[in-house]
Amino acid sequence: MNRILPAFVAVALLGAPAAIAAEAAAGADRAPPSKAPSAMTPTEIKAYNEGLPQTHPYYIKCRKMLEIGSLVKKNRTCYTNEKWKEVSHKGNLNARDTAEAMTSKAGNSN
Repeated sequence: MNRILPAFVAVALLGAPAAIAAEAAAGADRAPPSKAPSAMTPTEIKAYNEGLPQTHPYYIKCRKMLEIGSLVKKNRTCYTNEKWKEVSHKGNLNARDTAEAMTSKAGNSN
């Protein structure tokens, strides 16, 4: 029993890179979605994501965000990983610019 467990662990670790490479190769030739992911139904998104690794640039992820001014209503926003990266970067730039503008205004009040 003590020898079997390390053998299983070794086989699992040796087989993992091959499985990851197979997933990457399967999604390598995938084209971006033909229509906006937010306009797709959950069934269409699931069918599109079939066979794609979650780290693929065209893998579609959806998030539910609270609507401003409502305690209950949520909006579903779906983008590809590539687009989520752009949206996140743009939001960070906007926040950084706002913080710098507020800092410079506070320093000019002599």
